[in-house]
Amino acid sequence: MTRIVPVLDLSRLEQGASERRTFLADLRSAARDVGFFYLAGHGIAVTEIDGVLAAARRFFELPEDEKLKIAMVNSPQFRGYTRTGGELTRGRADWREQLDIGVERPAIAQRPGLAPWARLQGPNQWPALYPDLKPALLSWQAQVTAVAIRLLRAFALSLEQPEDAFDAIHVGEPNHRMKIVRYPGRDLTGGDQGVGAHKDGGFLTLLLQDQHEGLQVEYDERWVPVDPIPGTLVVNIGELLELASNGYLRATVHRVVTPPAGVERLSVPFFFGARLDATIPLLDLPPHLSTEARGPASDPENPLFRDVGTNVLKSRLRSHPDVAKRHYSDLIESGFAPVAA
Repeated sequence: MTRIVPVLDLSRLEQGASERRTFLADLRSAARDVGFFYLAGHGIAVTEIDGVLAAARRFFELPEDEKLKIAMVNSPQFRGYTRTGGELTRGRADWREQLDIGVERPAIAQRPGLAPWARLQGPNQWPALYPDLKPALLSWQAQVTAVAIRLLRAFALSLEQPEDAFDAIHVGEPNHRMKIVRYPGRDLTGGDQGVGAHKDGGFLTLLLQDQHEGLQVEYDERWVPVDPIPGTLVVNIGELLELASNGYLRATVHRVVTPPAGVERLSVPFFFGARLDATIPLLDLPPHLSTEARGPASDPENPLFRDVGTNVLKSRLRSHPDVAKRHYSDLIESGFAPVAA
């Protein structure tokens, strides 16, 4: 039986010119046809994979009141803990608990005239009872960032662009984000929506799954399971690559279904993004690719913006209305509604 979501081995990039060309063709095909693939040969050790999943599990075992001390609602940067049912996708509750972290940077001092997205830069929140969590997650973030950069450069080559085509909009102060996520079993939830159907907003998402299934991708008008393969990461493209390629590559809708009763599922998604102050360019694709570019998807419920900070802020405000109400009420009251690309 043919696997719909293919497995690609990143080490093929270093196995000679012929293998490199074949890998780039496979990468372009996987991203265009399905939008998802498993990534093997990424170079991250199994011990590191096991370690970050163990760190996630230990965090979620903390007492509820300790996790709530670092609740996301305290953070204008949308960093911190969200209890089960606390995030929305298209207005419906997602039955998962999670900790969001980003790149550790100082907050930008606010002043009149500053772009609204400038509030998104700032520090993470960390649990006082688990000091080892910070080094564990920042180490994972650094390792998966290196993999994402290799992949993004490969994507540039696969589109017949210079290898560094995207460097100018992510080097320096990229806006990476990651989560550790726990999906409780269906007996402990209010429904089967672990995460509702959505697209990701960055360049690339690199997802680590534990041994339990639940992730599904929309393909050919049906939901296809993306069940775990040990040692691999699951990769999907985001809206920024869709914009840059004029829709030649398209961000794919996906969801997570709540695990069966008595089962919990852990995952660690990493979202590789551009700098908040960047504007996504429109690549000059060669004719044989540009004629197949369909333009970015038009969805009135999910408008796309070439200004990265605006795109990120749009997503965050929609997903976390409690944070929006506390820290962005001025924008909401002023009718913040930027113009789509």
